[in-house]
Amino acid sequence: MLIRIVGTQLPGSSCRPAGIDTPYSNIHVGVQRKNRPQELLDLQRGDSETVTWTVECTVDAADVHGPYIQGRPGERFLYLSWAAIDDTGTPSMFRRAKLMLADVPAETLAAAAESGVLEARLGLTDATGNPLCARVKPPMIRWTATS
Repeated sequence: MLIRIVGTQLPGSSCRPAGIDTPYSNIHVGVQRKNRPQELLDLQRGDSETVTWTVECTVDAADVHGPYIQGRPGERFLYLSWAAIDDTGTPSMFRRAKLMLADVPAETLAAAAESGVLEARLGLTDATGNPLCARVKPPMIRWTATS
């Protein structure tokens, strides 16, 4: 099965979360590989109109496995990691959003396993105008089976 993540409403190329003295600039977002926080799939600009990632996984009953799937059985999730890219092109992660696969309704996951694609749609800017972070739960994220 594929998991397609579609992000809209991105925060822009810089941000300054509360409690931070120096704003982050040249911000990007990508999907973090399991157990490798510095390995981010397809970093995309924070000022993009829309961003999309597709990751491969396998579904075994109600459990999901793959190189980008984090967590224990029953608590699986994907990380979208926000990073500032310095002048040498090196990303420095400063926050991340946790997309909980455990929040996907069982019937949606079963339909996606059959159709081949589970899609997540979400806005990537929080209520203060900064990059979305922490656990992202419905209705902030919409999970659907598609093809």
